[in-house]
Amino acid sequence: MSSDMSTAGTPPAMSERKQQILQTAIEIIANEGYGSLSMRALARASGMKLGALQYHFRTRDEMLRALVGYIAAEYRRSFESLTNDGGSPGIREIAMFIVDDSVDDALLTDKLWPQLWAMMQVEPLVADLVDEIYVDYMQILERALEDAGSGAPRAEAIFLMSVLEGSTLFLASGRRWEGDTYAVRDTLLEFINARYGEKL
Repeated sequence: MSSDMSTAGTPPAMSERKQQILQTAIEIIANEGYGSLSMRALARASGMKLGALQYHFRTRDEMLRALVGYIAAEYRRSFESLTNDGGSPGIREIAMFIVDDSVDDALLTDKLWPQLWAMMQVEPLVADLVDEIYVDYMQILERALEDAGSGAPRAEAIFLMSVLEGSTLFLASGRRWEGDTYAVRDTLLEFINARYGEKL
C-alpha cells in the first residue's frame, strides 16, 4: 500500500474460511439489516455450529473488529489503483473513488454503508473502527486540498466527505433518487472543477 494510507489498522492475514464467514456477515447486514447479525445467525448462515464459529471468532466483538478490518482492507486495496503511479491523488480522483465506490462488489457497499452508519449509533466498537477508515481518507483528501491551495483544508475535507458519503443515502440501489446518480456525479464534478479549477 502507498504510504498515503495508514497501515496501523491493517488486520493480519486471515484464513480463507474466516474471509468467507466475514463475507457472510456482510451479506446478513446488507440484506437483512445489522440487527439480524448475531453469532447464532452468522453460524447458521455460514453452515456451521456456533461452537465452530467461536473457534474462528470467540466473541461478537472480535467478529465485529475483524469485519470492519476486512472492509477497511478491501477499501485500501481498491485505493491503491489511485496511487500506483507513486503520486498523490487529486481532489477529483478521490471524489470519484468515493462516489463511484469501485470497491469489490462482494462488499454490497450501497446497502452495507447505511447499515454500518446505523450500527455506529448503537455499537461504540463499530463507531471507533469505522472512524479509523474515514481518518485515512480524510487525511488524503485534506492533503489534496492543501496542494490545491485551500485556505481551510480540514473544514473543506469534512464538507466534501459529508457530501460524497451522504449521497449514498439518497442514491443507493432501490432508493427513490437512484436514477439521478449520474446527474449528481456530474454536479459534484462541476462543483469541484469550479472550486479548485486547474489546481487539481
